[in-house]
Order: sequence, then structure tokens, then C-alpha cells
Amino acid sequence: MVCSMSRKGNCWDNAPTESWFNSFKNEWVHGIRYATHAKMKATSFEYIEVFYNRKRQHSTLGYRSPIQFMENWLSEQQQEKRVA
Repeated sequence: MVCSMSRKGNCWDNAPTESWFNSFKNEWVHGIRYATHAKMKATSFEYIEVFYNRKRQHSTLGYRSPIQFMENWLSEQQQEKRVA
């Protein structure tokens, strides 16, 4: 096993996670009161699996969604195998 922790004194190690939680809270959580814990979980799942991963465009991925980015990457890998 390898310990997954930030290096001492390196504030950048946690930046991607902090950025994700900032997006999640600002786009989906703040200002919303959920009637039940189950409703909050279902809504959070919808944000992550439906919106964030499949629709939301990410600047670091060339303004594509993660699923679009992955599909393009897999297609490129298949083309490289055919060429090689």
C-alpha cells in the first residue's frame, strides 16, 4: 500500500480536489435545503454522474466533458494500434 497524502509544505497537492468541491458546492449545494438525507444523496449522485461527468465542460479538458475527453482518448488509442 502507498499512503495517499499531501507532501509536507506543498499546498498544490490538494488543489484538484478543492477545486472539485468548490464547483460542487457553488453549482449544486449552496442555497438548497433537502427534505431528506436520501434526497440529498440522490441529487448529489445526479450532479456527479449525469451533469459533472457527462455534460459539464471542463477548461482543462479543452472545454469537453470528462466522458467526451475519455471517448476521444480511447478513439485515438484505437487509431494508434491500427497504425502500429
